[in-house]
Amino acid sequence: SFKTIEMPQLTQKLGPYIKYPDNQKYDTKLSYEKEIMTELINQLPDVAYFKQNFNYSITNWLPFYWKGFNQTTYYTYVIENTKDLQIIETNFSHAKRKNLNKCRNLLKIVFDIDAKSFYENHKMTLQKQGQKISYSFDLFNKIYNSAYNNNSAKTIAAFDENGNLNSALFIIWDKVSVYNLISTIDPDYRNNGSATLLVLEAIKIANKKGLKFDFEGSMLEGVENSFRQFGTVQKPYFQISKTNSKLYKLLSLGKEAINILMSK
Repeated sequence: SFKTIEMPQLTQKLGPYIKYPDNQKYDTKLSYEKEIMTELINQLPDVAYFKQNFNYSITNWLPFYWKGFNQTTYYTYVIENTKDLQIIETNFSHAKRKNLNKCRNLLKIVFDIDAKSFYENHKMTLQKQGQKISYSFDLFNKIYNSAYNNNSAKTIAAFDENGNLNSALFIIWDKVSVYNLISTIDPDYRNNGSATLLVLEAIKIANKKGLKFDFEGSMLEGVENSFRQFGTVQKPYFQISKTNSKLYKLLSLGKEAINILMSK
């Protein structure tokens, strides 16, 4: 078996957190980043493979490049200023505003549905689409309980007049942003606008807390198109990786080739 350092499930970004001294000049800041990042790299354990997504606030990965790491750019979508809900809604695309008008008076918003109900609904909606859920209930339950105990999470669900759960969100937050961690949409009710309504409810929470709203991005074309229509700003972030074991690299390439062949 190989020792690796990779991203935990349901975690989009980690990377170094750097607390900068006050009133640094720009060149001094870059020098400071180089010093801190180099020290962190030197402390990394000897592993076959390393992969980590940096927060979009990290715009300088040169110290990792100089140490032989590779970089791939990904994107998230953020509403940076949530102070004015009227402006935010105005910035929604015509299609999103139409969704809101269609479902506002037809759906009931329920907060804090329990972990099991949320998980089973997500599992069921994926099964309807021929997909399997990618995370275990035990993992989700730990995250759910930890975040709720820290007063930094909420589930938001939309029910129709017949009691059907149309869609749900699981959001978490820190001192900077509210994060759209997991969304579940029943394909039988995909076109009723409930997902847009829930995003607006989540943004309202960011508004009350004075935080940004981070959609947590996606490289899927359809998802990107949806996130972009909420009046967001595109934020590039870095995935930093390095393969130290030639055998691990060969096995990974072989597995990738098999997956490609099986998908044809």
